[in-house]
Amino acid sequence: MKKIILSLLFLYNVTCMAEVPDIGKLRLLYRDAAQNEQTCRELKNILLNNKEKPDPLLLGYKASATMMMAGYVFNPLTKLSYFKKGRGMLQRAIHADEKNVELRFLRFNIQTHIPFFLGYHSNIETDKIFLLNEIPQLADFSLKNWIISDLKKSDYLTDIEKKKISL
Repeated sequence: MKKIILSLLFLYNVTCMAEVPDIGKLRLLYRDAAQNEQTCRELKNILLNNKEKPDPLLLGYKASATMMMAGYVFNPLTKLSYFKKGRGMLQRAIHADEKNVELRFLRFNIQTHIPFFLGYHSNIETDKIFLLNEIPQLADFSLKNWIISDLKKSDYLTDIEKKKISL
């Protein structure tokens, strides 16, 4: 009986003391997840195992990984299920923190890379304008460089807009 109680207390402590995932690691995994199913699963699992207070940014990455999983399944209904579940999570995350540049970048990135028939493209222009306005104020240089690099490759920015942003 004592062993059972000690085991339960140990498991409880391990669960309560779980670390918040490192944002740098999440960013790296996210970048590779669209081309690598194992990386996508790793990203999703890291976020599933995180039992901390819901953080909108972590929810945004979880949502993105969920939507990317649609690319790795064959069944169209399963694809749609992953997409809808992830879309809902991402919208909740952004609603919780509308001024978060990284969340808006994740949504812009997803909306500009998914098939048009899914109908999830209504925020591209507003997110683009938001990102262009907020990039100069970003203090996180790693995030800033990633966003600028990605936006410069985007077909959704004009050449003039691309020239305005700089590393």
